[in-house]
Amino acid sequence: MSSEWNDKRPMSPHLQVWRWHGAMMSSIVHRASAIICYVALFLVAIGIFVLALTGKLPLEGLVFSPLGALGLVVFLFAFIFMALAQLRHAIWNKGNFLDPEQNNSLSYIMLGLSVLLSIAGTALIVGAAS
Repeated sequence: MSSEWNDKRPMSPHLQVWRWHGAMMSSIVHRASAIICYVALFLVAIGIFVLALTGKLPLEGLVFSPLGALGLVVFLFAFIFMALAQLRHAIWNKGNFLDPEQNNSLSYIMLGLSVLLSIAGTALIVGAAS
């Protein structure tokens, strides 16, 4: 039995083998967005629970600070990106945008639209709250 790896293919893909592309970025951001949404919704649930028990919003100063607005941008980005990813999956199910170039373009459009809509949504919410 030989101890040498004699297969010409790499043992596992990595950045030296795979060229970065939009669909890869979209997959990674989609997974991160799911984690962000779960954590944010858990924190909101705890906040509502504490509000119901005590009548005071926990960490109210933090929630309505610039750091809270940044957190809202991140949460809105994750939520909007996940919604757009589901729309993309519906488009794929119809057999559209399966070509790698179109798929990558759609991934970059999703990212840009998510950034714009999350910033606009946060500006709208912060403006209405003040």
